[in-house]
Amino acid sequence: MSLSRRFLIALFRGVTSSVFRIHDEALARIPARGPLILVMNHVNILEIPLIYSRLQPRPVRGLVLADRWENPLLGWVLNTCEAIPLQRGGINISSVHQALDVLKAGEILGIMPEGTRSHTGCLQKGHPGVVLLALKSKAPLLPIVSYGGEGYRENIKKLRRTEFFLKVGEIFTLRPEENQVNSQVRAQMLDEIMYRLAALLPPEYRGVYAGPAEMNESHFTVEP
Repeated sequence: MSLSRRFLIALFRGVTSSVFRIHDEALARIPARGPLILVMNHVNILEIPLIYSRLQPRPVRGLVLADRWENPLLGWVLNTCEAIPLQRGGINISSVHQALDVLKAGEILGIMPEGTRSHTGCLQKGHPGVVLLALKSKAPLLPIVSYGGEGYRENIKKLRRTEFFLKVGEIFTLRPEENQVNSQVRAQMLDEIMYRLAALLPPEYRGVYAGPAEMNESHFTVEP
C-alpha cells in the first residue's frame, strides 16, 4: 500500500470519526476475500470515504463521474483510491471493462445504483448498470446501507457528532433465466436489488421502494 493511500485512509477515518458516531459493527460480515459487488445507497459525500477506509486493507474500487477529476485535488484523491471514471450519459465501455477487471482480480467493486446523492436519505430510483456488471461478471452482490447521517451539517454547527448507522444484508447472485435476458427482466432484477437495499433501511428511508416488494426467486440465488 502506497504512502499516499495510507495517508488518505488515516485522513478519511479521522474526519468521519470526528463528524459521526459510527455504528459499523455490521461491516465485519463482509467477506475477507473473493470478488464482490457492494451495492450501496447514496446519501451524502462523506459515506464514501467512511466506508472505503473501514473496509481496508481489502482493495476497494468504485465508479465515479469523470467530471470529478476536473478538480485537481479531488482528482489526486480519486487516482490514489484507483477510482474508475464514468462518463455522464452514453455508453461507458471502458468503465465497464475496468470494473469487470476489478472483479476478475477478486477485489471489491462499490456501486451506488441511485447515481446521485439523495441528501434526505430516502432511496431514489436505481439505474440498471449494476445488473449488467453482475450478469457479465457473475460476481456475488452484497447490499449495504447507511442512514442517520443526513443531518450532519446542522450538528457540526452545534459541535455535535451525528449518529451514523451501517447495515449489511445477505450475499446473493443474479442468475439469468434459460431464455435471453431482455430489458424487462433486467428491470425486474434492478427492482429486486433496490428492494433488498430498502429492506435494510427503516421505513421512513425507503423512498420510491417503500411499497411491497414483488421478488422473483428465479432471478437470484442467496448464498449460505
